Amino acid sequence: MEPLSLSDINHKIYNLLKQLIALPSFSKEEDKTAQALTDFMQSLQIPAYRIGNNVWSKNLYYDSKKPTLLLNSHHDTVKPNSGYTLNPFEPLEKDGKSYGLGSNDAGGALVCLLGAFVHFYEKKDLPFNIIYAATAEEETSGTGGVELVSTELGKIDFAIVGEPTLLKIAVAERGLMVVDAVAKGKAGHAARNEGINAIYIALKDIEKIKNLTFDKESEWLGKISMNVTVIQAGTAHNQVPEKCSFTIDIRLNEHYTHEQVLEILQNNLQSELKIRSSRMKPSFIDLNHPLIIAAQRLNIDLYGSPTTSDQALMPWDSIKLGPGDSARSHSADEFIFIQEIEDGLNCYCSLINKLSHQFNQVKK
Repeated sequence: MEPLSLSDINHKIYNLLKQLIALPSFSKEEDKTAQALTDFMQSLQIPAYRIGNNVWSKNLYYDSKKPTLLLNSHHDTVKPNSGYTLNPFEPLEKDGKSYGLGSNDAGGALVCLLGAFVHFYEKKDLPFNIIYAATAEEETSGTGGVELVSTELGKIDFAIVGEPTLLKIAVAERGLMVVDAVAKGKAGHAARNEGINAIYIALKDIEKIKNLTFDKESEWLGKISMNVTVIQAGTAHNQVPEKCSFTIDIRLNEHYTHEQVLEILQNNLQSELKIRSSRMKPSFIDLNHPLIIAAQRLNIDLYGSPTTSDQALMPWDSIKLGPGDSARSHSADEFIFIQEIEDGLNCYCSLINKLSHQFNQVKK
């Protein structure tokens, strides 16, 4: 098959994006988009492999002796919210925008990374391998996504994670920890002022959470932030509650582990604490990493991301980069500018080219 020009690839991936928008792909229900991605690669004579609803492929001249770059984005979406005025599954073009659920998060990045993979698929002289992986269950942080497919990919050395970042590179990303807290008192009759009110204990702890600060501030992610987001107590108006449960949403920077934050909290609070979720770890890539050096030579802006992605589940070095704007994610009448698709494809290809050049320079 004759190599495709970037213009040809851009045309094909934009049509693929519209096809994906038309196929509902809520988390854990991505089978139709998984098949569409498989069919697209096979139409270009690129072998595609699948586990669950994850689809991946390796470059033609894959060599296990070389380091490997992973190009990853997700093809699941959230469910459309009630504010939609357009059909979320109808790929509509208007005023230079492509509308549809998942167009911005993360369809644009997904197809642009695939386009970059197609561009480099048959290159013989790459100093590293390239694997493309379109993964599932990102929006729900499910175990059937990047964690599942990583068991099939072999050794990964570094990754580009496709998310809408306005084509800036996130060198750090906040982690997430969810903590369930239980304040324990003693039940009693409200009329006689009996018992120990667990709500009052919880309120004191919540005030401490509001005012608690952590010493280590991140250059990229700032301070750790905590918010109490759920609270439950009481069963009757005349009974002093013996228990008050509340939930703490904690966003970590790269200077603290989940266990360290939990220990600091427990030393300051009276309530009993238990980690509900600690899979989403903060990430940070060294600014001397070849990916960052290549980005800086291309004058790509760097920043720290307050949102989480599949980066949190990756044990290898990674950056987050892609077309689109995070502010549009999960919004009604979601869209991506059509020009952003071409810009995203060119950005990914330029970064991989620059990275390849750096590797070859080191060899010399």
